[in-house]
Amino acid sequence: MRLVLRPSVLIAAAAALSTIATFVARPPRADDESRGRQGRHGRRERRPQMGEAGDESTEALAAAEQFAQARNAPGVVLPGAYGAAFASLSRLPVYGRDWTEVTNRPYDLDDPRYRDPLASNSSGGWGLASGRITGIAVGAGALYVGGAAGGVFRSLDSGATWVPLTDGLPTLSTGDLRLAADGALWLATGEANTGSNAFVGSGVYRLARPRTGAFAPADRVGGQALESTFIGKLRFDGIATVYAATSRGVWKHSASTTAGPWRRVLYPVADPVVDGVPRPDLQSAYNDVCNDVAIDPGSGGQRILANCAWRDGAAYNGFYLSTDGGESFRYVNPTGGLNPKDVGRSTLAYAHDGSRLYALVESMTHYTNSNQTALSGVYVSPSGDVAGPWNKIATSGSLGDSSSALRSATDYHPGIQAWYNQFLEVDPDDPEHLFVGLEEVYETTDGGTHFDAIGAYWNFDFGCWSIFDAQNSCPSTTHPDQHSIAIGGGRVYVGNDGGLFSRPLRGSVNGNGNATDWSNLNANIRTLQYYSVAVGKVPGGVAVSGGLQDNGGSLLLPEDTTGSGRMGSPFGGDGGDTLVDPADGCRILQEYVFMAMEVTETCARSDGTFNSVRDVDPHDPNPRFIAPFEADTNVPSHWVAGGQYVWFNTHGFAVQTGADWVPVFNNGAGRSTTVVASQNDVIWTAWCGPCNPAGFARGVSTNAGGTWRQLALPAGLPNRYISGLALDPADPSGRTAYLGFNGFSRRWIEGPGAGLGHLWKTTDAGATWTNVSGNMPDLPVNDVLLARGKVVAATDLGVIVSATDGASWSRLGTNLPYTTAFDVHAGPDGRLYAATHGRGIWSIAQP
Repeated sequence: MRLVLRPSVLIAAAAALSTIATFVARPPRADDESRGRQGRHGRRERRPQMGEAGDESTEALAAAEQFAQARNAPGVVLPGAYGAAFASLSRLPVYGRDWTEVTNRPYDLDDPRYRDPLASNSSGGWGLASGRITGIAVGAGALYVGGAAGGVFRSLDSGATWVPLTDGLPTLSTGDLRLAADGALWLATGEANTGSNAFVGSGVYRLARPRTGAFAPADRVGGQALESTFIGKLRFDGIATVYAATSRGVWKHSASTTAGPWRRVLYPVADPVVDGVPRPDLQSAYNDVCNDVAIDPGSGGQRILANCAWRDGAAYNGFYLSTDGGESFRYVNPTGGLNPKDVGRSTLAYAHDGSRLYALVESMTHYTNSNQTALSGVYVSPSGDVAGPWNKIATSGSLGDSSSALRSATDYHPGIQAWYNQFLEVDPDDPEHLFVGLEEVYETTDGGTHFDAIGAYWNFDFGCWSIFDAQNSCPSTTHPDQHSIAIGGGRVYVGNDGGLFSRPLRGSVNGNGNATDWSNLNANIRTLQYYSVAVGKVPGGVAVSGGLQDNGGSLLLPEDTTGSGRMGSPFGGDGGDTLVDPADGCRILQEYVFMAMEVTETCARSDGTFNSVRDVDPHDPNPRFIAPFEADTNVPSHWVAGGQYVWFNTHGFAVQTGADWVPVFNNGAGRSTTVVASQNDVIWTAWCGPCNPAGFARGVSTNAGGTWRQLALPAGLPNRYISGLALDPADPSGRTAYLGFNGFSRRWIEGPGAGLGHLWKTTDAGATWTNVSGNMPDLPVNDVLLARGKVVAATDLGVIVSATDGASWSRLGTNLPYTTAFDVHAGPDGRLYAATHGRGIWSIAQP
């Protein structure tokens, strides 16, 4: 949680140290080349510096696992969960007035005001950014995009302006977006890339008149069967049927109506049976993941091909074929250059005439064993037959040629995230013209004999690049990590972690093979994915800082809010937690990931020299991907951070290095702190370990009363991930605390000890706990804030508030979209700020 840092220091440093008690031994510190959190292959995790392409990609897998842990531990979500939560939320009264969208200015990753080479990626060639785009559709003079957690937007002026279409739906998570032959727009909710922050959806929706209408809950297709799933693809057979590839198999439905149920036609791993009764609640979350479905264009809707596979490998992984219009499927062993025993997540693409079939295939073997790539390759079946024989037309090595920014990387080659970022599309007028999306965008015009990296990872590795704009002759490029593609109107559109980019279908490239004609369409797409927000005063108003998924740390100054002003990016890479001096918004503590903290006292203004940011990473051995840190609410120069260890420093923004942090408590080997809070130097932390659903455990530690200890939590407290923690400012002893629990209650997911309620309170330093959830909807709670005698909770469907200490709840404000709110923060300007993970930062008058 975040509270306003008060300018007065109420407790003397000596008294503070006696409260915090005995320091523990500092954990071993690795050298700079191996320090910090280790990735899945033992690689170090840190902010990429200019000239080190690919480093950002290594954190994605750990993030994917940790965000799933928060919502699933220790089980899986079943259909009905989001629908019931949305219905419960809709019945709540509304408290307060309208929210104001704060981050409604373009966000410039190349802002020349922020060029510190250790901290910023400015000048890399990405330009403006919005959040991750996971669905694109184009037709009839309209352009539609779907944000990973921001919903669908429409543009009727080629991307200059955008209108949201899904703000009334119970989820803004986009899996796929397709225009049907009758002009209807189909939306599959539930992003399916298994990434760090992919949220399940509420099913499939059909909008009959997308040029003028907006989606409504009544547009849902086939009831709740596909609720709480991830949906990777929607495909039409051109006859009368639509297919959905989901995390619970392949389903089919009429393509002309919303009425009637979905019918599951492929389910590779049957549900466990107990006493003769199928138990989907006991099914593994990793079984039956179907990533794509494709229809042979020349088969009259009879030949349906599907890829079902879990990224890490499973017995059911592979290709499945139906020759009877999806009524039955059989497992197919491809021949030729494609190894049937090494098929992971795959994307399929037929030539428009069905003359050939392409496949982009992740390798389970590489995923598990390689620290360079997870890509098996790009393949073609020249006959269009899934049985082959298949020819391999591209490998990680061949894609990483002179046109690729990853060519010089020693550890990160094309396809390092093939389990996460994929697209594949064939030019409808040319079966040899193919686009491939991995971390970069690749194009071949000769069927795979040669590929160009038309959308390079960034420009830092090319000779045309300079940190000074006047000397930088590189063309602009696409943001890394590709997820979606569409072709229409003579143009190709690609969606990635940075938003939407477009160029002519047959565009130009320079001598290096990089495209010279990309258009950036992100100026007004408002789908930024924030983890955190913090606010401080500056001349003319306040500075708003926040950490974003794969788009660094943003900074919005008063000067950016008028005319052609833009937000800038002082910190590159992934942005994590954020702390700001409320009296000086240019004093910012920003996290890359895994507690790799950096501090600036000048808004990180830089002219390209190493002079604006200091590295203050304490080098914890086991932090979370987004590791928590906070300033003490009454002693603002005292900071607390949590990994395996609880870290403390008394320097505030005068902190110089990571050595200024002192470990004061060890939460235990194999445990990672999930949230921290401090008041008058009484510190509370919550942790998980193991954090995976299997064997999941959580706990709480504190020094309340003067001695550090682990609390003995009662059996009735939910066995769920603790992501919210707040201390009551009316209790200076720090013995009154609130815990916010993530995940759904036991009626939706398996696992012991779920209990009831997402908010619990103690008034006696953890000796006893009371459920104060009241009528709170059954929603994952991400943050808890106590402000002006009220309890505020950030949830997966927005922000709620209680003026009765949890006995009854209201939805805060009237117009905040139904998207995930990760962080709430009380600003020094009397406003409450919410960091949403899909629709940017919003504010409202403090309740």
